[in-house]
Amino acid sequence: MKALKFLPLAIALVITGCGQKTPPAAEAVPAAPAQAAAPAAAPAAAPAVSAAGTGDLVKGEQVYTSTCLACHGAGVLGAPKFGDKALWGPRIAQGIDTLHTNALNGIRMMPPKGGNAALKDEDVKAAVDYMVSKAS
Repeated sequence: MKALKFLPLAIALVITGCGQKTPPAAEAVPAAPAQAAAPAAAPAAAPAVSAAGTGDLVKGEQVYTSTCLACHGAGVLGAPKFGDKALWGPRIAQGIDTLHTNALNGIRMMPPKGGNAALKDEDVKAAVDYMVSKAS
């Protein structure tokens, strides 16, 4: 029972730790060239991933490292661990739009934008795309 006294404090510390770092100033990243239409035999997970270019994934990795890693790196409070296909699979199956909406607005214990309100919507989406690309 003594451990339960500290549970609210532990949760508060974890939540305040998520997203406190402000990402470094964005460097200009050239836009990726347009890609040709997807081949007919695309992998099953392909429709769930948005058409993120290489620049988007680079930005996504930066945002993930500065904001999302604190919770998704260790699976804090039920966050799906980075790269864990078993945990991400059902989420990816819901579609990328649902994942983007959940990241932007928050879901369960995850605060909106991972707790970093300074992030642009595009940056949050890029971080989601990056995490999905590593779990597909």
